[in-house]
Amino acid sequence: MVPAFQTLETIAGEVSIAPVPGKRLEHTGVKIELLGQIELYFDRGNFYDFTSIVRELDVPGEIYERKTYPFEFSTVEMPYESYNGTNVRLRYILKVTIGRNYVGSIVESRDFCVRNYSLVPTINNSIKMEVGIEDCLHIEFEYSKSKYHLKDVIIGKIYFLLVRIKIKNMELEIRRRESTGSGPNTYVETETLAKFELMDGAPVRGESIPVRLFLTPYELTPTHRNINNKFSVKYYLNLVIVDEEDRRYFKQHEITMYRLLETPQSS
Repeated sequence: MVPAFQTLETIAGEVSIAPVPGKRLEHTGVKIELLGQIELYFDRGNFYDFTSIVRELDVPGEIYERKTYPFEFSTVEMPYESYNGTNVRLRYILKVTIGRNYVGSIVESRDFCVRNYSLVPTINNSIKMEVGIEDCLHIEFEYSKSKYHLKDVIIGKIYFLLVRIKIKNMELEIRRRESTGSGPNTYVETETLAKFELMDGAPVRGESIPVRLFLTPYELTPTHRNINNKFSVKYYLNLVIVDEEDRRYFKQHEITMYRLLETPQSS
């Protein structure tokens, strides 16, 4: 469990430093940093800072007993959400450093989480696509929109215009594609997060199948597009058709995920 914030919030608190009883702590200064970092797992140990703010808490001196320092980072711009993926981690930390001359500095850090919210998009076009195998199969499918919040419902319909192969079943998948790095060092991981059976058995020409898939049970994140030129996270709806010989036909379309800013309901 970590504290959660959103961009432009003020992050404030206290740092307490207590030396070992009966001993003094000599230092060359105390500071606290607010850091936003990206860590690529194939480059583990190297952190890319996209946010770095420093506050000096104390000038060089000595600490004889517990000392408490208040700190405040006001209206901090934190443009990206915290993300913990397969090959990449984006995190925010508060790091306190007690500088010392002859021995190593004392460093302590604490993570916190950032979640950013969006309003309902003003433009949200429907998705219409076709799946076809010449003279064997022709399907049209339609989803009511292309942008979904994390607790939304995917609503659509699938129409069978031509069916000359024996279909065994059909399902809808939600896939997450995480891309990290760039150029020859690009790593792509595709993960199937949900499988939802739409139909079991053979359809006939003219039949239509309704789609209603609730997103709440699945651990989704907002779409991340080219975050600091380090990584992207995209989501796809993948329609899979399996025939009686276990051949698979599929068609996928990208969707946009966002975290909805819920406005209070008026009474």
